[in-house]
Amino acid sequence: MTAGQGGEGGRAGQDPSQGWQGPPPQQGWQAPPQGWQAPPPYGYAPAPSAQGPAPQAAPPRPDSVRFGVGAFIANLVLGLVGAVVTFTSMDSLIDAELAGSGVELSEDALQAALLAGAIIGLLFVALEALFIWFAWNGRNWARIVLFVLGALGIIGGLSAMAQPTTGFLTALSICQMLLAIAGVVLLARRESSEWYRTMGWRRSAGLR
Repeated sequence: MTAGQGGEGGRAGQDPSQGWQGPPPQQGWQAPPQGWQAPPPYGYAPAPSAQGPAPQAAPPRPDSVRFGVGAFIANLVLGLVGAVVTFTSMDSLIDAELAGSGVELSEDALQAALLAGAIIGLLFVALEALFIWFAWNGRNWARIVLFVLGALGIIGGLSAMAQPTTGFLTALSICQMLLAIAGVVLLARRESSEWYRTMGWRRSAGLR
């Protein structure tokens, strides 16, 4: 056999599958790994995470609280009117006291007693205004203080009906007594108590 035939036989004996192969794959783009996230577009920050639920607003005042506090405010205004009348009609009040009481009292002693009562009344009016403000804002302790002041007002109204004062001051005392009764009853209702309890819970939780 000649060399040419051997060369041809060698080429003829090669496996056709071992023929020409294409070029190896280039080291180009590869798929991103699992879990990879595309960056946000240029100039845009990622969206903020959702916030928790907003705190609930304070419950509205029930009508019993609004009208109950309003009754104490009206009682306060009538107390101021009574103090002004007492100061402006001091002489007539002294004459009425001297004529109606069977006890021998000097005019100076009666005047001092009336002035002291009027000044004490003004102090109570100032304190009552402070307690009314706190009770309007849901302070339960202020509501309890208003209960005490209302009870004192009821006692004062009953005692004023038995005293020989002018008819106008007596009518004022009776109106104040009725307003105190209305204020105490309204603020003592169940819906009022529930509202004050809720407001106390909100303050303890740091809410307003």
